[in-house]
Amino acid sequence: MSGPDEGIGGDAPQAIRKLEPGKLVIASHNEGKVREIRELLKPYGIEPVSAAELDLPVPVENGTTFFANAELKARAAADLSGLPALADDSGLCVEALAGAPGVYTADWAERQPVEGPAGRDWYLAMGKVEGKLAEQGPDVSRSAHFVCMLALAWPDGHVEWFEGTVEGALTWPPRGDKGFGYDPVFVAQGETETFGEMDPAKKHGMSHRADAFAKLVEAVF
Repeated sequence: MSGPDEGIGGDAPQAIRKLEPGKLVIASHNEGKVREIRELLKPYGIEPVSAAELDLPVPVENGTTFFANAELKARAAADLSGLPALADDSGLCVEALAGAPGVYTADWAERQPVEGPAGRDWYLAMGKVEGKLAEQGPDVSRSAHFVCMLALAWPDGHVEWFEGTVEGALTWPPRGDKGFGYDPVFVAQGETETFGEMDPAKKHGMSHRADAFAKLVEAVF
């Protein structure tokens, strides 16, 4: 198993395992995320099948880092399916909030009993971020970045990792109905549209997920 820190401190990094054409489990029940990953995998002879399609249970994400959560999701899907599995753990890191919501990005979207039925409400999450920024006054930094950690696991326990980022800033109010999650409030560096307004093909070429996928493609295909 080759990890993100191997080769530091004297040990030579292991060779990265190649991924053969065939079925690959996308270890996610998030339809938006699965859709993006399917698009990114299209050119490589891979047959993506989602964890939801295989009726795999949703594992408890109790890791405290993107790396830990991606790994546990990929390992769980590979163990249960007997197939290679790709998991993504990603999130929004806001400079003025000391990197929050970060690894708890999805948790900020969880409704409390007084906020409506159980489930995730991304407009609620975006509002929470904006509210915390507003508490710091009009001159608060709105710099933020998205992080994506990909973990690719095989049933024999081998795992590879790839990390991607995209820098940008937050805007308010939300704009656009494309993408998912915090996309309507995030403007990538050098752009004027939010990810929620941007043509999906353009977003796929520059997002944190695209950055991580470019590293994965170079290494395993």
